[in-house]
Amino acid sequence: MLLAGDIGGTKTDLAVFSPDQDLASPLAQKRFASADYPDLESMVQQFLSEVKLPVEKACFGVAGPVSQGTARLTNLPWTLEEASLKQALKLKSVRLVNDLLTIAAAIPYLPTDWYYTLNKGKPITGAIAVIAPGTGLGEAFLTWDGSRYYPHPSEGGHSDFAPGDRIQVELAHYLWEHFPHVSYERVCSGKGLPNIYSFLKERGYAPESAALAGKLAQTREPARLIINSALDPVQPDKLCRLTLDTFVAILGAEAGNFALTVMAQNGVYLAGGIPKSILPVLKEGGFMDAFRHKGRFSDLLSEVPVHVILQRAELLGAAIFARDIL
Repeated sequence: MLLAGDIGGTKTDLAVFSPDQDLASPLAQKRFASADYPDLESMVQQFLSEVKLPVEKACFGVAGPVSQGTARLTNLPWTLEEASLKQALKLKSVRLVNDLLTIAAAIPYLPTDWYYTLNKGKPITGAIAVIAPGTGLGEAFLTWDGSRYYPHPSEGGHSDFAPGDRIQVELAHYLWEHFPHVSYERVCSGKGLPNIYSFLKERGYAPESAALAGKLAQTREPARLIINSALDPVQPDKLCRLTLDTFVAILGAEAGNFALTVMAQNGVYLAGGIPKSILPVLKEGGFMDAFRHKGRFSDLLSEVPVHVILQRAELLGAAIFARDIL
């Protein structure tokens, strides 16, 4: 049996899979409050004692960097080490990987109802790109060796932000005044949405409502509030909607950049928490317009399939790692 985990600062999902059955359907699964446990070992031991299924291999996706078999969570006082986990849990093998890499590993195995297609395109067997705006901006890709796909990590979200129109040029200048380096993550993530909002407000592109200003001052999740206010079916906020439209254009441009970088002619997948929550806006066309806007390569990008992942794929990807890659 295979043990898969999606480890986060707030919650941790654990599941057991059979390598001989559909990995989209775990044999057992449970969510835990991460802060309720002193370490991952004690949580996993409790889970395995409850499910009573024999496990041989494990893979854990971690929301953070993994270096030489060690991972430290930013928002949880845990240090994870492959060797100590293997010993404590009495397993044959344990692997820690970045959570975006687990999403990438899941791509070839996604059920068709797990994603929405923005652009059908004309897929060609080859590389696949994954771009995931959530709290930050994650990127990963897969390569084809003639018989199977292999996932690879990337830190492309930290590459230099390249403005694509006049407003974005002004946005770049605004951010250069506040940050020593302006990456795509500064504008194309949950951290980035408030930066766009503040710029548009300060430069007078749209007025800020007093009610929303009060809510923003109190919330711990400004990006979610901005998105919800932009998509309010009764009274959408103008400033929030302009913020979201700018965000979508930047996301489209960077997704197109990444597709060209790895020649992702077999598809680009949007993952993370934001794309599925703004799907109505992604469908409107601004995203694909920015995605294709690449001069002489516009025709090539028009044929690249683009999909939005609607389900959490981290556990499926971790199970794929445990089965095929360890």
